[in-house]
Amino acid sequence: MAYDLEEQEKLDAIKAWWARWGTLLLGLATVIVLAWAASAGWKAYQGYRANQAMGYFEALEDAARLGGADSAVRIKAAAATLRDDYPATGYAGRGALVAAAALIEQKDTDGARQQLEWLASQEKQPALAPVARLRLAGMLLDQKQYDAALAQLNNPPAPFAALYADRRGDVLAAQGKREEARTAWQQAVDGLGAANPLTQAVQLKLDALTGA
Repeated sequence: MAYDLEEQEKLDAIKAWWARWGTLLLGLATVIVLAWAASAGWKAYQGYRANQAMGYFEALEDAARLGGADSAVRIKAAAATLRDDYPATGYAGRGALVAAAALIEQKDTDGARQQLEWLASQEKQPALAPVARLRLAGMLLDQKQYDAALAQLNNPPAPFAALYADRRGDVLAAQGKREEARTAWQQAVDGLGAANPLTQAVQLKLDALTGA
């Protein structure tokens, strides 16, 4: 009887513990399972979205590479879809750069500018937005919109400081501001360093300015 009593006491203790903590444990287990399911579902959805974006990007690349009478229309359509439906993906930013380059080749400067202006304004594209600003400044320089070009070159991200200084020198030189251009190009040379292959090109501009 002592054995049966001991077993009964253990059973009663387990029942009491479960009565106190069982609901909480079941709730925690449910939360964990639901969180895992939500995470897995979100990852699957993100993967699906990325695959869709990649498809539009590849279509854009094909249109840019193959050309044809309606290539500009197809380029703009694919770029617009990436921009409107997948703006946070890397494909949207890359698509804007590819589209801009292709449209420039087709002499559609307005279309190219729209692509670059969109990307330049995207804070969620920190790796590509500075590239867009640099290219946009170059386009504005070609159009002799010097103030607008310089505005794109303000507050450069540290990794782009030297490249921005080089482009700023180009704009200032076009404005006839030789000393300011010299300062900008010297900053570019100092920032690029002797080992950078671009340094020689900038130095040539400096030397030509000095000899002018």
